[in-house]
Amino acid sequence: MPTHEGRILTTHVGSLPRPPGLRAMLLDKDAGKPVDQVEFDRLLTDAVKETVQRQVAIGLDFVSDGEMGKIAYSTYLADRLAGYSGSGPGTVARDMLDFPDFMKTASRGLGIKRPLCEGPLGMKNPEPLRADLRNFKSAAAASSPNGAFMTAASPGVTAYFLRNRYYPSHEAYLAALVPFLREEYEAIIAAGFDLQLDCPDLAMARHLGYSDLNDAGFRRLSETSLEALNEATRNIDPARMRLHLCWGNYAGPHHYDLPLEAVLPLALRSRARAISFEGANPRHEHEWELFETFRLPEDRVVVPGMIDSATNFIEHPRLVAQRIERYARVLGRERVVASVDCGFGTSAGSTGVDAGIAWAKLESLVAGAKIASERLWRA
Repeated sequence: MPTHEGRILTTHVGSLPRPPGLRAMLLDKDAGKPVDQVEFDRLLTDAVKETVQRQVAIGLDFVSDGEMGKIAYSTYLADRLAGYSGSGPGTVARDMLDFPDFMKTASRGLGIKRPLCEGPLGMKNPEPLRADLRNFKSAAAASSPNGAFMTAASPGVTAYFLRNRYYPSHEAYLAALVPFLREEYEAIIAAGFDLQLDCPDLAMARHLGYSDLNDAGFRRLSETSLEALNEATRNIDPARMRLHLCWGNYAGPHHYDLPLEAVLPLALRSRARAISFEGANPRHEHEWELFETFRLPEDRVVVPGMIDSATNFIEHPRLVAQRIERYARVLGRERVVASVDCGFGTSAGSTGVDAGIAWAKLESLVAGAKIASERLWRA
């Protein structure tokens, strides 16, 4: 993942708004309803092609397939691996419990199942990954982006969303996931794409699911997940990987979010060269200050969010430029890639940000990066 060409480069976190027809079919499939597979394949191929074209036209440097073929970044493996069945209960964020009136009216818009691991894991259906790689390769060849990446769930986030009811321990469940995830990760690299490892469990899970653990217990859980992640990526060049962490992509109070200073050292235990994290929303925008004192290893780069993914405000390009410059001035302009806090379509049921507004926000990201580049390179 190159970090500059005499300017600030831009990307996003992976998921983008799905076309209504494809979105409806993904939700039907998740609900167990029959769908026309031929029509689904056509819609998926067209969606990836159009999504890649639009990213390139906007001027984004590193593009993805938009996660068009996935019901959600966090649960798609249940459709690909044997051993999953039923649907486990959702979790309520600790921050929402403090505001019961708000919790009654707030909707995170997921509407998807969270199957449980109730049997031994095994490969059930390799075709969705093959289709994702095939569609993305074709779309990238047609649009020639500066760079291309594909997202994949980490062992830790999979274990968080698809809870274990079969293996004797959390560690055993993670170990069982590793060979299947390693195969997926290496297939993405072999196809010519960079790999984004989705690890929101390192931050989000503290207040959304594991709030009953003490700090030491949660840290041990995170360390175990990172050990599994490093084992699954042991054959991959760190320069081809970036790790994404976040605190939950929902518009809530977030006053129990762990500070970045508590999460970043854990994330840096991964083998990924680049670390992606929230940097634009009101709870975490101030955390650029951490890098005034925290020594980021010389071989690492940051991919902070400059656009909030949970609000329909369209950020002004000058504000985006200001955010970029804060990081560039404390870390060096060569070590910053401008991104988005999280995805705009983390599940097919996501409804938080209007699709048209999401694309407009990405345009503002690119415009802001141009302003920042003028100041940082040619001032």
